[in-house]
Amino acid sequence: MSSAYPEITLVRHGETEWSLSGRHTGRSDIPLTENGEAAARLVGPRLEGLTVAEVWSSPSQRARNTCRLAGFGERMVVKDDLAEWDYGAYEGIKTKEILASRPGWQLFRDGCPDGETAADVGVRADRIIAAIRAANAAILIFSSSHFLRVLAARWIGLPPEGGAHFVLDTTSISVLGYEHDLTEPVIRRWNEM
Repeated sequence: MSSAYPEITLVRHGETEWSLSGRHTGRSDIPLTENGEAAARLVGPRLEGLTVAEVWSSPSQRARNTCRLAGFGERMVVKDDLAEWDYGAYEGIKTKEILASRPGWQLFRDGCPDGETAADVGVRADRIIAAIRAANAAILIFSSSHFLRVLAARWIGLPPEGGAHFVLDTTSISVLGYEHDLTEPVIRRWNEM
């Protein structure tokens, strides 16, 4: 059921070699795999009938190419604040490898050495939310998992660390919106495949 208020549709990028293997992919510009490209092409039909005022993308090629393959490339506006979490020293490393040298580490609680904390990502998410609210229109956003998880947490008033409680699969579709009015932001749908 759609709302009378603007909805924000979130699409996580398609599969990459690093997302497939579980490596932290922040600022490394990793391309989509063939499977990722095929899944990105299927996003368009899954969004058939969606009317949006604007289409925003992370600067990463994985997000931009997902946007293009889904059929929205001509309308894409790249927003630097939509970039994935900067993993710093943990870029390209799997969680189990980090845990071997830093037992108990949790991304959303501990952040990354030489990279961002959840609070840092939250500042960028808050700027995106301010731009969304200023636009007061339906927007389609292509980005990466951890950033979108922080964005969802901030949308509903949770601290950035609250993003730890949301999971996003590649090429999943989620929708942020409102319940009774613009003062009641909600998550309308999450991680639809």
